[in-house]
Amino acid sequence: MGLQVGDPAPAFSAKDQDGNEVKLSDFKGEKLILYFYPKDDTPGCTAQSCNLRDNYDVLLKRGYKVLGVSVDDEKSHRKFIKKYNLPFPLLADTDQKLVNDYGVWGEKKLFGREYMGIIRTTFVIDEKAVIEEVVQKVDTENHTDQILNKSE
Repeated sequence: MGLQVGDPAPAFSAKDQDGNEVKLSDFKGEKLILYFYPKDDTPGCTAQSCNLRDNYDVLLKRGYKVLGVSVDDEKSHRKFIKKYNLPFPLLADTDQKLVNDYGVWGEKKLFGREYMGIIRTTFVIDEKAVIEEVVQKVDTENHTDQILNKSE
C-alpha cells in the first residue's frame, strides 16, 4: 500500500518546465500540494490543472504552494502551461523517479487494454515535509474543494 498520512514525503529533485531544478527542500516551512497527473493537455488532466489554476489565489491564501508532476518533458509542460495559463510549475519526471518514489506508477486499464502509467494522486505535504493528506480518488473538476475540505 503506498505512502500514507504521517509518512515523511520522499525527497525529490526534478526539472520544471523551464529547466530549473526544484527540490522538496525548497518548500521547507511551507505547505505543498504535489499532484501527479497522467498527461499534459488531456481532458481530465486539463480539468484538474485548470481547477487548481482557478482556485490558485485561495490556495495561496491558505498557505499552499502547488506543483504538478507528469512524465511529460519540459517542452510539453511549457506548452501546457502557456495554453491554459497555469500559474504554478510542472515537473518533468521523464526518468519516472518521482512517480516510483511516490508509488503512483502502476497498471491501468482503458477500454479493456492494460498498460503502465501514472495513477492520478495528490499529496498534501505539511511544513515539515510530512504527508498530511493523500487524495487517490481525484475529482478533476472539483479538486481544490477535495483538498481544502480534507485538510481542514
